[in-house]
Amino acid sequence: MTDASLLSAKHLLLGLTGGVAAYKAAELARLLTNDGMEVQAVMTEAACRFVGTATLQALTGKHVFTDLWDASVANSMAHINLSRNVDVILVAPASADFIAKLANGFADDLLSTLCLARDCPLLIAPAMNRQMWESSATQRNLDTLRRDGVTILNPANGTQACGESGMGRMLEAFELVETVHAFFQPKLLKGKRLLVTAGPTYEAIDAVRGITNLSSGKMGYAVVRAAVEAGAEVTLISGPVCLETPAVVKFVNVVSAEDMFAAVKNEISSIDIFISVAAVADYRAISTSKQKTKKTGSSITLEFTPNPDILEYVANLANPPFCVGFAAETENLEANAEAKRRKKKLPLLAANLAQEAIGSDENALVLFDSEGERHLLKAPKIEQARLLIKHIASLCAKLRNL
Repeated sequence: MTDASLLSAKHLLLGLTGGVAAYKAAELARLLTNDGMEVQAVMTEAACRFVGTATLQALTGKHVFTDLWDASVANSMAHINLSRNVDVILVAPASADFIAKLANGFADDLLSTLCLARDCPLLIAPAMNRQMWESSATQRNLDTLRRDGVTILNPANGTQACGESGMGRMLEAFELVETVHAFFQPKLLKGKRLLVTAGPTYEAIDAVRGITNLSSGKMGYAVVRAAVEAGAEVTLISGPVCLETPAVVKFVNVVSAEDMFAAVKNEISSIDIFISVAAVADYRAISTSKQKTKKTGSSITLEFTPNPDILEYVANLANPPFCVGFAAETENLEANAEAKRRKKKLPLLAANLAQEAIGSDENALVLFDSEGERHLLKAPKIEQARLLIKHIASLCAKLRNL
């Protein structure tokens, strides 16, 4: 099922509180509506000072509610009726004042009242000045909401409307849309512990030189995101990349193949599923220098030795986790990938053409398992990752039933 089809049957109540970031909520409503989701906007009196109800009504195609006693709602019970037919409530922006209301159970307007009377999950996207965000009172209120099961979509660090810079800037509309997409992903791996390796490794030659590869880490990080969306508890071991650290249970940053091998051995005993996406260097220099090797004008010879095969090591443990490998080939994709899967005794291997995938935000994948091949046409890597996670969950379920 695609993201669009997942959202088309969903209903979201979008709450707006007072703040400059309310303009982002208008774009959020537009994007979610374009994805097929039914969006019902509810605004506080303060929110109406930053964006008009006519704007949200035009974008959602629905009447915008602002009044607790709105006569257009049956029995004037808007705080009950509006929350009963939605799958999730998202408050964006959520001001410090509104967060304090929620944490302490105050309900003096429509939005706070329906949040208190809700029968569905609640997500909030805070937006405020950096000092308000860092205030012990705000952090105390956020901790209370987390304990109450409210999902906090932490703000970003950046320039704020007041001219200051720091934490408190509400996430951008496209980031909030991604969060909504993630929220509705099936929790196929709930309770499973995953270990994912991602990115390249760097093998030093001297103090400033080394060998590596062109892996960007994008596919591995997409797999991590998809696994988290599916409810898994994910540990990520990553080589050097220029990507934002995802929301995982544990993140381990490594450089070399030997570093990655040591990190995997340290984590693997408690893991249910191991996904080896990292492009681990096959060789490292036998001799390295702690100083820069000076250029002499003459040729030099470097001698290399094989690095440990991390995936093969894990697959051959006495009681291995479910192992998934990746293969980036430049030719004979099917033959080379299937040979690698059989050699390493893997239940599943995903393969692609390196020249089409490296550095790109899209790729095509071929999945190889004991039942044959499954071709995934070119698509964004996050979509491929979600399909991969779905296939992994299916294979794991079959193994439990054998």
